[in-house]
Amino acid sequence: MSLASLREFLLSQPGATEDTPFGPEILVYRIAGKMFALVDWQAEPLTINLKCEPELALLLREIHPQVKPGWHMNKQHWNTVTLSENLDAELWQGWIEHSYQRVVAGLPKAKRPQAPTLSAKAG
Repeated sequence: MSLASLREFLLSQPGATEDTPFGPEILVYRIAGKMFALVDWQAEPLTINLKCEPELALLLREIHPQVKPGWHMNKQHWNTVTLSENLDAELWQGWIEHSYQRVVAGLPKAKRPQAPTLSAKAG
């Protein structure tokens, strides 16, 4: 897992931004100012904190040894995932999308990213 490919995937989420409010060692990804992912880019392998529905968070921790309660986060709603080589990309990408969607669902409708309209696609 390369940091470049992880950052590219995180920033491909509509409206996603990256900043470092906790210092240069933690990359924070947000939608409308709300965090959906935090990456410890100096960890080897990389680790990422992701928001998760509480019951699913517990299930993922039971099934996947790479998934632990969120480090320095609300452990009911956040998991820390170790992005080891044996973790399928489809899994961690799905978990990122789940985290992103959980945060988007909590935003006021006016702050949610807008899907491209059909007329915009046609033009």
